[in-house]
Amino acid sequence: MTALTRWVLSHQRLVVAFWLVIALVGLGTAGKATKSFNQKFSVPGREGWDTAHFIASRYHTGGENLPLMPMVTLPAGKTVESPGVKAQLAALDAKAERAVPHARIASYGSTGDRSFVSKDGRTTFAVVYPVPPRTTFGEDTKSITALRTALRGSTVSGAPVLVTGFDALSKDTGRSKGPGVFLEILLGGLGALAVLAFVFASLMAFLPLLMAIVAIPTTFLSVWALTTVTSISPIVEFLIGLVGLGVAIDYALLIVVRWREERAHGHDLEEATVRAMSTAGRAVVFSGTTVAVALFALVALPLPFLRSMAYAGLFIPLISTAVAITLLPVLLVKWGPRLDWPHKRDDDKASRAWTRWARGVVKRRWVAAGAALVVLAVLTYGATNMNLGTGNPDVLAKKGDGKTGLLALEHSGLGAGALAPYEIVAPSGSTDRVVAALRKVGGIHGAVAPSGPSWQAAGTRIVEAFPTANPATKGARSLVDDVKAAAHDAAPGVRVGGPMAQNDDFIHAVFDNFPLMIVLIAIVTFVLLARAFRSILLPLKAVLLNVLSIAAAWGVMTFVWQEGHGSQIWGIHASGALEAWIPLMVFAFLFGLSMDYEVFILSRMREEYDSTGDTNHSVVVGLGRTGRLVTSAALILFLAFAAMAAGPQTDVKTLATGLAVGILLDATLIRGLLVPAVVSLMGRWNWWMPDRAARLLRVAPSTAAASGTAPPS
Repeated sequence: MTALTRWVLSHQRLVVAFWLVIALVGLGTAGKATKSFNQKFSVPGREGWDTAHFIASRYHTGGENLPLMPMVTLPAGKTVESPGVKAQLAALDAKAERAVPHARIASYGSTGDRSFVSKDGRTTFAVVYPVPPRTTFGEDTKSITALRTALRGSTVSGAPVLVTGFDALSKDTGRSKGPGVFLEILLGGLGALAVLAFVFASLMAFLPLLMAIVAIPTTFLSVWALTTVTSISPIVEFLIGLVGLGVAIDYALLIVVRWREERAHGHDLEEATVRAMSTAGRAVVFSGTTVAVALFALVALPLPFLRSMAYAGLFIPLISTAVAITLLPVLLVKWGPRLDWPHKRDDDKASRAWTRWARGVVKRRWVAAGAALVVLAVLTYGATNMNLGTGNPDVLAKKGDGKTGLLALEHSGLGAGALAPYEIVAPSGSTDRVVAALRKVGGIHGAVAPSGPSWQAAGTRIVEAFPTANPATKGARSLVDDVKAAAHDAAPGVRVGGPMAQNDDFIHAVFDNFPLMIVLIAIVTFVLLARAFRSILLPLKAVLLNVLSIAAAWGVMTFVWQEGHGSQIWGIHASGALEAWIPLMVFAFLFGLSMDYEVFILSRMREEYDSTGDTNHSVVVGLGRTGRLVTSAALILFLAFAAMAAGPQTDVKTLATGLAVGILLDATLIRGLLVPAVVSLMGRWNWWMPDRAARLLRVAPSTAAASGTAPPS
């Protein structure tokens, strides 16, 4: 690191010119980059998703897209069998077909099948599968508007016709437009600037922010280049913008704080920069590498959607690290003294408040460790109730036709599950057997194989099966196996699709491989940290505590979003389930990001221990020097994720909540309380690195303090 820093300082103009050009190109192409992010959810090789792909390619409707559902509840005394009702329903189908050309439509009016009708005969619905637009993600607003306009004012026996469905409900939320990723970056940046102004009390607060301004567009440019060889998920733009903002600022913050400390110790400008880079810069390299490894481990999962996030996740910390260890030293030498004005805070000594706190933790280490573990255990227990499922339609809209229609379906006994029907592809000659088998499955209201030409293609015919249970419930998920078993037993060559089957595929694909991802992350992280700390037990402790803090964050997500204790802040009720990909993403990002703080704190403790050989003294000085830094860095990331939660999508809000809470828990309970307490309790064992392991990792062996007995090697 010293050699690199001296080379950078001897080629200042070249370094500045390089980053300036890259950042300007990145800024100029950021809009094009975000438009190129178009990866959708998919689980190749799984029945539900392969069936969806077949339907979309051969029928050109449905597949991954859910239906719109015109519905009506007839007046008391009227049923679908009342005179004239079926004809009126058929007329609604004709209106829908004119409003949404080439849509795949079926109802009681066109089939005469009671699968579309409640048991009392008063409530009935139709399914309308529009041809999905090629460039639209989220709800198909054009089709929704066209269908509602065509059916506005229509009645059946005097009862109004309502249009519901997942997309219709999503449109009715009124949250179709959020502040946008770039405005969210601006909001997060302003919050970060406020924290930095408190930390530095000088113009130096702008320097870490400048590093983010360079790193973020560079990352967008790099990921845009990736879109030429692979598709990238639209969610990546939020991760680059907001995770990139926090990481870039955190890395610069660590180096600048150490630079000011070296300057306060009397070193000249260049020497202070070199010393800061050889210590804090080295920690940044280890941190950035660890975060990159944790995120890139998502490639172990056989899902293009998550692999695209792995690629982006690799670039975010690595580019931020590269900016911090090359551009930042130049700016510190060039502008550092001018920016460090007015210099109101002396960095010659450790923070008094954090030093007192560290002494208190060391003195009462058993109490501190026990209290932190109790709180984390309670939060972690909440995660045991986590339900992985699809979205809950009840939380999508508070009012409007979609909500009124959904409530009518639920009150009639048809249930919210009707909004997410199974789509079964069967050979044309076997659909009657498939329909009969599905009607016997408990939890299925009805099954039907419409005979219209839009329901038949390539020697196959689609069977619709309507469940009653809310898609977000465990009961709805457990029904998938029963539906598959009945359909497969009815006839050979039958394939089961629909949102619940696809969600089940996603969960199995992800969590069947989840242990492999954890093992990969744990092994690589352990090796990296063992080299960084020259210890066997410290990296092991770091991995275990990281997993504990992530489990606690899962518990908070379950409590807030699944059970609804706090989601009302955003005007959203309990979801009943968490989208299956969110806990996974929270694990990957938190594992990497929280390891930053572990490296920041333990690197300084290791440095002090090498000087004194006193573990408790190392804990006090290490936390005294890094406590304010870690807290400030965590607050910056928290504000970035809070800005992310301002987005309109509920799943993005849930992800942002998990990341924000996880960062706060990690910086307070874990790094501020549990880590110093456990390090103090472990004593000399913290620093043990046997000769054989040291040779393997190519680091100097490390025994216990000279005054004590080392563990055997």
